[in-house]
Amino acid sequence: MMKAENYIKIEFPSLSVNESFARNAAAVFAAQLDPTLDEIGDIKTAVSEAVTNCIVHAYPNEIGNIQLRCRLFGKNTLEIVVRDWGVGIEDVEKAMEPLFTTGGDERSGMGFSMMEGFTDSLKVRSVPGKGTTVTMKKRISSRARR
Repeated sequence: MMKAENYIKIEFPSLSVNESFARNAAAVFAAQLDPTLDEIGDIKTAVSEAVTNCIVHAYPNEIGNIQLRCRLFGKNTLEIVVRDWGVGIEDVEKAMEPLFTTGGDERSGMGFSMMEGFTDSLKVRSVPGKGTTVTMKKRISSRARR
């Protein structure tokens, strides 16, 4: 694995107000790659979905910790990792199916699909009772190639 050129690691409680904080922190960190507004939007959406999953599903009856890590590789690759130590996911493959949710009628079940659609790669690891780690990678096009 390549060594990251720059990184941040932030940990915060699973309060809904922190979803926008995490989304914006990732976007500001990614700004050093000089992304387009569309790319910034993609990053914000993916982080928003991942953090919201932690808030709603990982800690349904309590406030727990969420960790956001962002790392830069080379001139154009951003890795975003969102981790929780919550209830975990019994069946990751099933959970990643569109429209599947454990969050009740008001949840769309499209979180993982959205993360997949707005990033170049998505990896989900989970251990029931121990938590979930979502790793997303996004390549940012350089201005020279635009």
